[in-house]
Amino acid sequence: MITGEQVRSARKLLGWSQMTLALEARVEQSTVTKFERSESRTSVLTVSTIKRTLESAGIEFLEYEPGVRLKAKPTVIRATWDPPPKR
Repeated sequence: MITGEQVRSARKLLGWSQMTLALEARVEQSTVTKFERSESRTSVLTVSTIKRTLESAGIEFLEYEPGVRLKAKPTVIRATWDPPPKR
């Protein structure tokens, strides 16, 4: 399970406000605020939705240490193509 502190850190890495996260996850901004502050019990479904939203934006939640990081961008190898010589 993720924590409110992880969600706050993830938002900061992405440059997102609470409102942006709420819109992306389709939850109320007050839900994000309360979860980050641990002010109320948030349903497992809502927490899962927030987590998936952040992960799809490039966040990786660290399992063995309480933290987050941006996923490394995959190395893209572009093949070069030389057109056949004109006849």
